[in-house]
Order: sequence, then structure tokens, then C-alpha cells
Amino acid sequence: MALDFTDKVVVVTGAGNGLGKSHALLFGARGAKVVVNDLGGSGSGEGSDASVADGVVAEIKASGGDAVANPDSVTDGDKIIQCALDTFGRVDVVVNNAGILRDKSLHKMSDDDWDMVYEVHLRGAYKVSRAAFPHMRDQGYGRFVMTTSAAGIYGNFGQANYSACKLALHGLSQTIAAEGRAKGVKSNTIAPIAASRLMGTVMDEDAMKLLRPESVSPLVAYLSHDSCDATGGLFEVGAGWISRVRWERSQGAFFDPAGFSPDDVEAAWEQINDFSDATHPTSPADTFRAIQANPHLNG
Repeated sequence: MALDFTDKVVVVTGAGNGLGKSHALLFGARGAKVVVNDLGGSGSGEGSDASVADGVVAEIKASGGDAVANPDSVTDGDKIIQCALDTFGRVDVVVNNAGILRDKSLHKMSDDDWDMVYEVHLRGAYKVSRAAFPHMRDQGYGRFVMTTSAAGIYGNFGQANYSACKLALHGLSQTIAAEGRAKGVKSNTIAPIAASRLMGTVMDEDAMKLLRPESVSPLVAYLSHDSCDATGGLFEVGAGWISRVRWERSQGAFFDPAGFSPDDVEAAWEQINDFSDATHPTSPADTFRAIQANPHLNG
């Protein structure tokens, strides 16, 4: 039986092009009422054009779906969520997808380059999520999907601003997952690789043809569906491939907290970096449990 979103209200930010547009069209085709948010700015954050969101709404409606355009900046996240409430009466799913690029190596990066990327990616996702979360808690149901990047997970030359904000989004998602768990609110993070106007700055045309946004949206829809129990997860996705990513930790080495030296660290360096018997922590509680296993604390 096809996964259905009838009577669900879905907010997709940055939904005028690329991934966001693909997500919005899929939700609309599956019966959701879609808030198509897009400021209509350039890939580096300049300007605005309300017709960008209007065009996607027209496509959804032409296919028999229901949608409304929203041209607000994600930094005014409360306005986007209010649009969902005013138009459809509730909000069930938020897909934080909006983004820009201002790539420069760290020593050449200006404060404006940093601040603009932060405002759109991280502060924008916070503002939209913060506005939606109380309504989801009250109704006992909600889904968030954050959009990170391989650059956020692993780092990438020339993208200090983008990488930092993208990994921070996963931290936001994990905390929403923890705070929403008892209230039916779940949150997950995707790290997509897909053709978009942003990816067009770092990939050639042949590679772009293989990386269709439509190969990412099915995961977004599944994570947003009420049948999906996943929360706090991180998934890489693209070109027909989906994989879950998790933290791995070595067993480490223990030292006497009453006093140890840099020489002791050097002597234990191989053991500290030995992943042969690794664990997979999932919460701060796992960190405290590891620390408490120190024999010097229990002697």
C-alpha cells in the first residue's frame, strides 16, 4: 500500500528549485497539503522572487494537489509556520532544506560570507523548527527532516561556513529527537548528493545528470511518514543509494585523573586510535558510562 500523506500539512523550505522542489512535488502527489517556501533569492543569498514558489504551487495544483506559496525568509520562520496554520490549520512535517553557498578558503572568508550562510542554514532552520515544535508537541505528532551535507560530516576545502552550519544542523536534529521522543515528534537528518544550482558550482554536467533530486525525495517522504519510527538518525543519500551513518568510538585508554602527562598520552596514542573493538555511542549518557569505566575512578 502506497505511503499516503492525506490530511498532513508539510512545510518545505527552499522548495522553489532542486531538492526542495522535488520534495514538495512528491508530498503533493501523495496527498499532503504543502507550504512551498522559497524567498526566490540567488544561490549566494541575494535578491528575492516570489514567483519561484508560485511556480511549484502551480505544478502541484495542476496535478490535483493542494499547496500554498510562501515567500518569507527562513530567518522569519514564525511567518512560514503561521502561513501553514492560517492556510491549513496545522503543521505536521517540516523539511528544512533552504540553503545558499558562499565558498571561500578560510583565510579569504569574510564575516559576511560566514554570517549569510549561518543565517540561512542554521538560524533559519532553528527559527522554522522553533516555531513549529510547540504545535507538534500539542498535537502529539510531528516530523522534522534536516538537510546536512557530506561537507558537514567530513569537512570540505573552501566550505568552512557551510560545513560548520551543516554539521550543527544534525546536532539540532538530535536534540529535537530527544526532546520530542515522548511527544510523538521525530527528527532525522539527511546528507544528500544531488543536482542543484548549488552543486552546479562544484560538479560537471555529466555528474549532475546522474544525481537527480528525485532520488533523494523518497527517503525524505519515508522519514516524514507516520509509519517511520526512526529518530535522531543521519542518512547519506543520492543516485539511488541510501546509507545510515553513525558515530564510532575506540575503547580508548585510561589515565589517572589525579595526574598524567603529555608523554603518557604519546605512549598510549596507538591504543587511543585503535578501533578494533569499537563501540557506537548514541547519547551523552554513553560518554559518561565510558568515563565511569576508568579503573582509576573505582580504585
